[in-house]
Amino acid sequence: MNKAQLIEKIAAETKMPKAQCEHIVDCFMTNVKKSVKKGDDVKLVGFGTFTKAKRKARMGRNPQTGKTIKIPAAWTPKFRAGAEFKHLVK
Repeated sequence: MNKAQLIEKIAAETKMPKAQCEHIVDCFMTNVKKSVKKGDDVKLVGFGTFTKAKRKARMGRNPQTGKTIKIPAAWTPKFRAGAEFKHLVK
């Protein structure tokens, strides 16, 4: 399911206009991104948690040349599914 399909499904279930649903989804994603960027966790009980995590520097390999390269440390977003969501998927 992509963003457009999600918006369509939400609009059908809530009987709200698609434009309004799109605005709500956009606001949700924007606020999650801003919070995680600041370093705050976004916890949605029963769904999961969005966090900011540090990835250590490591050695990698260029697949074209086989040469070893150093990959620098970086921040990355992470999502950890909640227990209810995990149970549903099983």
